[in-house]
Amino acid sequence: MERTAVRGRLTWQVGTLVEVVEETPRTRSIVLDLPDWPGHRAGQHVDVRLTAEDGYQAQRSYSIASAPEDPALVLTVEEIENGEVSPYLVEELRAGDTLELRGPIGGYFVWEAPVGGPLLLLAGGSGVVPLRAMLRHHRASESDTPLRLLYSARSLEEVIYRDELAHAAADDEVDVRFTLTRSQPAGWNGYARRVDRALIEEVAWPPRERPLAFICGPNGFVEAAAAALVALGHDPARVKTERFGPS
Repeated sequence: MERTAVRGRLTWQVGTLVEVVEETPRTRSIVLDLPDWPGHRAGQHVDVRLTAEDGYQAQRSYSIASAPEDPALVLTVEEIENGEVSPYLVEELRAGDTLELRGPIGGYFVWEAPVGGPLLLLAGGSGVVPLRAMLRHHRASESDTPLRLLYSARSLEEVIYRDELAHAAADDEVDVRFTLTRSQPAGWNGYARRVDRALIEEVAWPPRERPLAFICGPNGFVEAAAAALVALGHDPARVKTERFGPS
């Protein structure tokens, strides 16, 4: 997930690529070895900086896809058309290459097992990236917090972490639901419409149970989902949002 980078006093460090995993035709997960990584919380992000031969630098922020318990740091990057950074990360990087980054950054859009829930995760497109870190942390910490994910994508081919999410859902570890807004495969039994108030009312716990909601995705998706939750009577203080898009 690419966002506009934020400034901070964190130290830049160099990570070595261990593996590049294709998630969708336009999305790659970058597995990094960072000997001096201080650890992170689920939902945080890092700044990534590229430097050209002529000294020109481009910097973007990407959500961390791995849980704090995972052995390596993972960033999942969706290629943005005409972007300065994401095309290089998706198309050019190979195992053994190095990448300059700093982090972790952020303290608002994070979830840790002691916080509890119920936990409602609403993802649009590559907005699933920080929510996947929360899902993994939920499993690694053996949390008994009820967790439900609604993931909106245009088609099944564009669902990031498709196998992992399907496996979690099949094992009843968590409640994972998909809605495909543009095309659906034959025999599809999930949702096939945009996320609106009616769908959120169907998926979310009732306001009296005070779920903690994390919403991440494009601006329109986030604004609509957050407004729907509040209109349904949910506490705005328990609705956390994060938007993304090209800088």
